[in-house]
Amino acid sequence: MWLFSRKGASGFSASSTAEEVTQGIDGTGLTAVVTGASSGIGTETARVLALRGVHVVMAVKNMTAAREVKETIAKRNPNAKIDAMELDLSSLASVRKFAADFIASGLPLNILMNHGYTLHAFKRWHRITARHKQRHFLLTHLLLETMKKTAQGRRTEGRIVNVSSRRHKFSYPEGIRFEKINDQSGYNSLYAYGQSKLANVLHAKELARRLKEDEVAITANSLHPGAIATNLFRHSNLINGLVGLVGKYVIKNVEQGAATTCYVALHPQVTGKTGLYFADSNVAETSLQANDNALARKLWDFTFTLINNCPNNT
Repeated sequence: MWLFSRKGASGFSASSTAEEVTQGIDGTGLTAVVTGASSGIGTETARVLALRGVHVVMAVKNMTAAREVKETIAKRNPNAKIDAMELDLSSLASVRKFAADFIASGLPLNILMNHGYTLHAFKRWHRITARHKQRHFLLTHLLLETMKKTAQGRRTEGRIVNVSSRRHKFSYPEGIRFEKINDQSGYNSLYAYGQSKLANVLHAKELARRLKEDEVAITANSLHPGAIATNLFRHSNLINGLVGLVGKYVIKNVEQGAATTCYVALHPQVTGKTGLYFADSNVAETSLQANDNALARKLWDFTFTLINNCPNNT
């Protein structure tokens, strides 16, 4: 049983599931791109969005796994509109190809769900942090014009959702190590993870500011899905042991873990709300660093520079 079940202002709690927070919502006519949809909360998010009538495009690296997910969803929901397109977020070239292929398909785009990396490969995290941030940044940037056209042409609100983590509150003292983004000196695996999640929140915040300034009907928000009983901590024996002892009391299952992503993507309560951070399907507080507008703008400019200086085939 989930230990923390007190409902927030939205009427939902940490124990709410993705199906519960979207109950009664009709997503017919909407199209969503969901990255990382071949496993975990990405799969559950895709399933529930499709259950509510959304046309889901799974953006995944492993197309074999994607086909299996699609078949499983179709068995449970024969009316599901779900497709898969190849996207390798470790490659800028793949991001550009995915965006080009999606635009060429002529599909509208109402919802963009950016799922992040999980807590793994500690020794390589200083590299993954920078790489991961710019890939999702580029993907959003390349698909933004399609989202704008969809919002304007269909008079619907577009929603960009960045999956972050509560760990964004535990980044390096300076927030983002701009001068040492790929430097191993002073590297700390947990701070580096926090830095990557802080970047997710800052990206959504700055994007929201720019879209609002341009009077575009697209919101951008970030969220913490919760500690989820997946293979997130598979590289840490200590954490695995703790999860085994207390997991059933404080760790969410996948259905609960996907609740906030589906809530922010679909629920009418989120209409017009932008630049916010959610947890347990409710608006939540961020760290002081995540509220730093100057830091958000600096990260935006820094990421653009990274993208422009990277060869297109990397």
